[in-house]
Amino acid sequence: MYLALARKYRPKRFADVAVQSHVSNTLKGAIARGRVAHGYLLCGPRGVGKTTLARVLAMALNCERRGEPGAGLRAEDTQPPDATALASAEGAGEPCGECASCTRIWSGSASLDVIEIDAASNRGVDDARDLRERAMYAPTTEDRYKVYIVDEAHMLTREAWNALLKILEEPPPRVIFVFATTDPQRIAQAAAPVMSRLQRFDFKRISPAEVRQRLTTVLAAEAVGADDEALAMIARAADGSMRDALSLTDQVLSMGEGRLTASAVRSALGLVPEEEYLGLLELIADRRAADVFPAVGRLAESGVDFAVFLAGLADLLRAQLAVVLGGDAPDVSEQTRAALRARRDRFSAPDLLRMLGAIAEIEPYYRKSSQQQLLLETLLVRFALLDRTVELEDLLRGIGDGGGARETASPPSKRAPDPPRPTMRRAEPPPMARPLADVPEPAAKAAPRVALDLNVLCERWGEVVDRVRSAGRPMLVSALEHALPVAVSAQGAITVQLEQPNEIFERAIETGAAEVLSAVAGTFEGATKLVVRRVEQPAPAVTDAPKRLTEDQARRERAQLLRKKDPALDAAIEELDLELLE
Repeated sequence: MYLALARKYRPKRFADVAVQSHVSNTLKGAIARGRVAHGYLLCGPRGVGKTTLARVLAMALNCERRGEPGAGLRAEDTQPPDATALASAEGAGEPCGECASCTRIWSGSASLDVIEIDAASNRGVDDARDLRERAMYAPTTEDRYKVYIVDEAHMLTREAWNALLKILEEPPPRVIFVFATTDPQRIAQAAAPVMSRLQRFDFKRISPAEVRQRLTTVLAAEAVGADDEALAMIARAADGSMRDALSLTDQVLSMGEGRLTASAVRSALGLVPEEEYLGLLELIADRRAADVFPAVGRLAESGVDFAVFLAGLADLLRAQLAVVLGGDAPDVSEQTRAALRARRDRFSAPDLLRMLGAIAEIEPYYRKSSQQQLLLETLLVRFALLDRTVELEDLLRGIGDGGGARETASPPSKRAPDPPRPTMRRAEPPPMARPLADVPEPAAKAAPRVALDLNVLCERWGEVVDRVRSAGRPMLVSALEHALPVAVSAQGAITVQLEQPNEIFERAIETGAAEVLSAVAGTFEGATKLVVRRVEQPAPAVTDAPKRLTEDQARRERAQLLRKKDPALDAAIEELDLELLE
C-alpha cells in the first residue's frame, strides 16, 4: 500500500526533526539525564513538527532498547569497538526507531502506554474527567512511561482545563502529558493557571530554503528529479509548513509526469504563471488603467482563483519593493528577478508601499466577497492611477497652506518620465491685480452634529470606532468592536454592553471612556458619560430533572429576549420603568 510522503518520511529521531533543534535537543537531553518533566506544551504553526516531536519523545521514553549501548544510533553510525562511548554521546536520549514499541508509536497504532487524543472532538469536561481517571493507572511495566498526547489543545473548554488542573500539578508517577496547539493564546485566556504547570516550547516556521533542502533529500530517496524553480514554488505555497510541502509534492507527483517541473507544479496547484504577474506589473508601470479589465477577464476565463492571485501579486510587489530599495528578491525565479531589476527605476518605494497597504486592507474580507473580480479590477485601476491620485493630494495640500507644502516636500523618487498630461497650475495674477495670497479664504465648515439618539448611535457606531482607531488605542478598538450601545439617558449617559463576558475588554472601555466620549462628540452632541454594563456569566447547566416553567417565568424570559433584540425597547423599559404584558 502506498504511504504518503508526509507519513513515510516522518522523523524517527530527535536529530532528524527539521529546524526545531532548540526543542529536540532539550527533550533529548532531559531523557538522557533523567530530568523529564510531567507536562509539555508545544506551540507553533501547523505542520512544523509538534506532533512528530511528541511521538519521538514517547518513543524515546518507551523504547525497548533504551539504556543499551548504541541504542539511539542508526546502524550506519554505530562502531562496535567503542559502542558505549558512542551511546553516551550522540545517541543518548534517542529512540532506536526499530523496536516493536517504537514502530507502533511512530505509525500511530494502538499502544497501551501512549495515547493520542484529538481535543477538537474530545473537548468537554466529561472527556477530561475520563482522561484524568485513565491517567491514574500505571504503565504496563515498571520501566515504561504513560504518555498522553493531546492535539489541538486550544479546543478544550475552560471546564475541561479545570478538571485537568489538579492532575497536571501533581500527576501520578511515570505519567507525562504533551499538549500540542496552534493557538496558545486561547489556552492562556481560558486556563491561565495551566501555563505555569507545563514546560512551553515555541516552534519556528520553516523557511523556504529549509523546505527546499528537505524536499531535495526526500525526492532523492524517491529517485525523482526536480527543477529548482519547482521546489521554490512548492516551498512558497507551503507557507512555512513541512507537512504541507510534502503533501503538495505528493499532489504534483500524482500527475505521473516523473520529473518535478515548474509547469507541473502550476498545473497541479492551480498557480498563476509569473508572466501574468509581470504583465500586470508592466500595465501598472505604463499607467494603462483601461487595459486592466481585459487582463482580469482573461484570468477569469482561465479559471484562476482570485484569492490565490491576490496573494501572488502581493508577493511580487514585495519583491519589487526589495529590489527598488537596493536589496534582492531571493524567493523568485532568476527570470523574474531580472525583470524586476529592469523595472527598478519605473517604481518608487512610496508607491509600492501604498499598493501593499491597499492589498492588506482588502485581504481580510476578500475571500468572503462574492465580487472578487470586481474588487481586483478596482484595486488594479487604483494602482494604475496612483500617480494622478498623489498629484491631486499635493495640489490640495498646496492650496491649503498657500503653496508652502510644495517647497518643503521631499524630492520625488526616480522614475521614468511619464507621457505628458494636462496639469492644474495656479494662474499668475496680472501686474495691477490684487495678489491671490491676500484674498481671504473661507474657513472650512465643520460637519453639523446631531442630537444624541440610541438608534442613530447604533447605526453610526462604526464611525465612533474608526475615530478611536485613529487615536492609536488597539485594545480599546478591539473592545468597542465587540460592544454596542444599549441605552442613552436624558442626561447624556451612554450605556454600552459587550456581546460576551470579558473582563479585559470591560476594563479597557472603562479606562478609555474619555477617548470614546471624544469620538462620540465628533458626530453627536450631548454625550456626558460612558457606562459599561456588566455581562453576567451564564449559569452552569443543571443536570437534574428539568423544572416546569410557570406562566410568569415564561413571560419574563420572553421579555428579556425582546429587550436583547431591540436596544430602543430596552432603553424605554429602563428609563420609564415599563412592564411588558404580552
